[in-house]
Amino acid sequence: MLNKMEKQIVIIGSGFSSLSAASYLAKAGNKVIVLEKNSTVGGRARKFEKNGFKFDMGPTWYWMPDVFEKFFKDFNKKPSDFYQLDRLKPAYEVYFGKKDSVIIDNNLEAIYNVFENEEKGSSVHLKRFLKSAKFNYKVAINSLVYKPGNSILELINLTTISKINQFFTSISSTVRKRIKSKKLQQILEFPVLFLGAKPSNTPSFYNFMNYADFGLGTWHPKGGMYEVVSAFVNLAVELGVDFKTNENVNEIVVENGVVKGVKTQNDFYKADVVISGADYHHSETLVPKKYRMYSEKYWDKKIFAPSSLLFYVGFNKKLINVSHHTLFFDTDFDVHAKDIYDTPNWPKEPLFYASFPSITDNSFAPVSKEAATFLIPLAPDLDDTPEIREYYFKKIIERMEKLTNQSLFDSVMFKESYCVKDFKKDYNSYKGNAYGLANTLFQTAFLRPKIKSKKVKNLFFTGQLTVPGPGVPPSIISGKIVANEILKI
Repeated sequence: MLNKMEKQIVIIGSGFSSLSAASYLAKAGNKVIVLEKNSTVGGRARKFEKNGFKFDMGPTWYWMPDVFEKFFKDFNKKPSDFYQLDRLKPAYEVYFGKKDSVIIDNNLEAIYNVFENEEKGSSVHLKRFLKSAKFNYKVAINSLVYKPGNSILELINLTTISKINQFFTSISSTVRKRIKSKKLQQILEFPVLFLGAKPSNTPSFYNFMNYADFGLGTWHPKGGMYEVVSAFVNLAVELGVDFKTNENVNEIVVENGVVKGVKTQNDFYKADVVISGADYHHSETLVPKKYRMYSEKYWDKKIFAPSSLLFYVGFNKKLINVSHHTLFFDTDFDVHAKDIYDTPNWPKEPLFYASFPSITDNSFAPVSKEAATFLIPLAPDLDDTPEIREYYFKKIIERMEKLTNQSLFDSVMFKESYCVKDFKKDYNSYKGNAYGLANTLFQTAFLRPKIKSKKVKNLFFTGQLTVPGPGVPPSIISGKIVANEILKI
């Protein structure tokens, strides 16, 4: 039978979902080839190096360490076989104004104290909230997120039925019902931004992200997130996966409704099965129109996670009054969110995030210097020009100077920017989105684009636009889901 024979499997793209799928399928005895259009593997989780500085170009947060542990355990490995992991202390810092920042420590008691000092009685509500979040996390991880999204029945069991109201109320309404401090509200609403939607549009069931934040903690792999990419690649190579870079796929070849392989600018790769870990919309343009499951109208109506304007900056001195992960929430989030989700525009006063990994890890910058990554979340498909990028760089650096009480402009050795145009060019990203498809109520689980093509036999999809959703841990899970579906063939 076919499922007892070795299959030739071609995977398009080398992001976390592709790397995950590749290892599971190779372990099962298949011949796996991964084709990457860029010169290095990792998809959006690439790295950038310049003048002795190093930057993670994509993900910089290491959350949900148990997902990584489960992945490696499936291969009789553990993360420490590949990289060193340290829990950050503090986890992160949030600025609300000059000399007004909240530090989130790496243990719950300290976090309860922070809440209580800000709003009397709030720690009681936080404990209740986190109890629910922990329960939801266990439900999500153990029985929901590893499902292929084929049917609503995947979501229905005795536990989820008891929580049904949480799918029809929002994170925002749940948080604001008990917590009145705007600062604390923003801290509790911040983690769901990783899911790519406004807290007011994200079901309260997703409060499990708060447990991922406060309960499981924020970690740093020594050397950065690219060390995690390297770990996944090394595992895959050990299992026999063949990687080919600078191979841009131009066509997924289909004959009589059956996938036959892929064409790149260099070659034809015959395949029994094709998986695309590339942008889902782009992937469907690689097959004839009659074989596409989703129309342009379908994609245009979907709620996408934000794009981003990123800056990779080398400073000629060590910075003060900032933490490894620092959030600048000194402007109105609701106004910025409208500019992202409701009436797409460049924000007038954007919130932004900054990562200073060289505070924790001296491999990121030369001695006495600082590596910094700045990120402004944006609506996808905005006009993107050098002049606009420069305007926003000046804007956020001026704000940061005032908030952290230090001069910065004169200490910039270099900066590189990355925005909508780059996401489109490097990743064929639909409208230049950075994080995939938002996890709103009507874009959850079985309501997301399907893992398996209904029109082309043996064509599959994985990554941020299908199940379970945006982020590194969900992408790793997505790779396992698609591998399991293929192993049923």
